[in-house]
Amino acid sequence: MDTYPMIFGKTVWPSPAKLNLFLYITGRRANGYHELQTLFQFLDYGDDITITANESGKIVLTPELQGVKTQDNLIWKAAIALQQKTGCSLGADIELNKILPMGGGIGGGSSNAATVLVALNYLWQTNLSDDELAEIGLALGADVPVFIRGFAAFAEGVGEELTPVEAEEKWYLVVRPNVSIATKDIFCHPQLTRNTPKRALLTLLDTQYENDCEKIVRMLYPEVDKQLSWLLQYAPSRLTGTGSCVFAEFSNENEAKSVLSQLPDTVSAFIAQGRNVSPLKETLAAYQTANPNLIKNWTQPRGFHRA
Repeated sequence: MDTYPMIFGKTVWPSPAKLNLFLYITGRRANGYHELQTLFQFLDYGDDITITANESGKIVLTPELQGVKTQDNLIWKAAIALQQKTGCSLGADIELNKILPMGGGIGGGSSNAATVLVALNYLWQTNLSDDELAEIGLALGADVPVFIRGFAAFAEGVGEELTPVEAEEKWYLVVRPNVSIATKDIFCHPQLTRNTPKRALLTLLDTQYENDCEKIVRMLYPEVDKQLSWLLQYAPSRLTGTGSCVFAEFSNENEAKSVLSQLPDTVSAFIAQGRNVSPLKETLAAYQTANPNLIKNWTQPRGFHRA
């Protein structure tokens, strides 16, 4: 049986949220997938995933998410896909500290999958390139590659054609109404705009940002409409992705905190700063430069915090 090098010890990895700063649907392919133009930026806020590599060959994921079987979880699928791609016989214990909401449009599941692919590629020393990891990730979800590559990006195609962008790293107040929205429900809606003209990146960056999915989501989900209308009183605000989360943008943290303080306690919300380099990419670099023998003593990755 082949043997593989492995990084031992418990490691902690960030699985950051993302925002779609703008999102335009420019067409629909024959296979049903939508052509789009969108701008991704990461947040310094998200889930934590603790991973301990082992020689068992088994992927053990805890805890089990309510309503999601382990075999349907993108974390488990990502680990299995990496094993199959590389022929690696190693295993891992994976513990998810879930903070990001499901169906929120801020990339929770896609980010989880990307973090596991990046982390296990390092821990198992399978040494796939970002391109190879992104290919695995794309089969799991259209947003997974951007989390793997780890830079703010302008995305085209179905989201897989990525161009790095240095966007302004603003502060955001992200509000999550108490609803979960399935992406397919929005993309299948007959009234969704699907013919927004394609524009050059420089043109888009110099135009007021919008989200073509926002109209449909506000129409179908009154709670989203209510929260977005409230935020618009204070700052430029819009929907992110196709999920339920809406966000307002600010030039500094104090402005965001001032608006947050006016939200009722019943509303779920957090403040985070936009990041052009993903906390995941920073953490990988930190692990790579650390003495592997000290990894077991690693604590919370740098540059990642709870809002």
